[in-house]
Amino acid sequence: MNTNTQKIALVTGATRGIGLETVRQLAQSGVHTLLAGRNRETAVAAALKLQADGLPVEAIQLDVTDDVSIAAAVGTVRERHGRLDILVNNAGIAIDDLTKKPSEQSLATWRTTFDTNVFAVVATTQAFLPLLKASPAGRIVNVSSALGSISLHADPSSFIYDFKIPAYNVSKSAVNAWTVQLAYELRDTAIKVNTIHPGYVKTDMNNSDGEQRGEIEVDEGAKSSVQMALIDADGPNGSFSYLGQVLPW
Repeated sequence: MNTNTQKIALVTGATRGIGLETVRQLAQSGVHTLLAGRNRETAVAAALKLQADGLPVEAIQLDVTDDVSIAAAVGTVRERHGRLDILVNNAGIAIDDLTKKPSEQSLATWRTTFDTNVFAVVATTQAFLPLLKASPAGRIVNVSSALGSISLHADPSSFIYDFKIPAYNVSKSAVNAWTVQLAYELRDTAIKVNTIHPGYVKTDMNNSDGEQRGEIEVDEGAKSSVQMALIDADGPNGSFSYLGQVLPW
């Protein structure tokens, strides 16, 4: 068991994109960071590259949609470290058919999206919560999106008004709502729970049809997660923000 005072973080969906960059930036801040991925070999390969740069990164296998995998990961963290200081729920998918209207998206799309973007976040958080409670100051960061803001979607002058990607958008609205519920539960503890918008990032998720979309680079997209993961005792609880700017629910 790791009994030192170095913070221990775990980032889900961390073998590429924003997740991988979040691992890098947390490790650069001196946090011992667990790089979690569904495929162990892929996670190990990604971790080795960061280790070669002298960063305190450790690979861990974790499929957030598999209860057995979640339980195994919790067991590994408990055995190696005895606690978890930071959980970044980064894993997510966007599989809506952009050629279809909101009412035309298949029920399978809705179910698959919610399995990863919502139910997996709840399941992973529930499983790691005992280890977060063992931390002197646990932090939970849920990676959401401005596209989850109901207020912005209802405002014709909003920059996201025409971005109706229903299963993905509504799943992120649910993540925001879950964040508020859990933050309330933990309000009198040392744990803080917040949700962030990474920005419109140039990632594989925004390149699904071969056309690269996004406005900011991945390193910028990881900053909100890292900032919220490292807040002190005076930091927010139950908030939704982008680089410190509060966003509407």
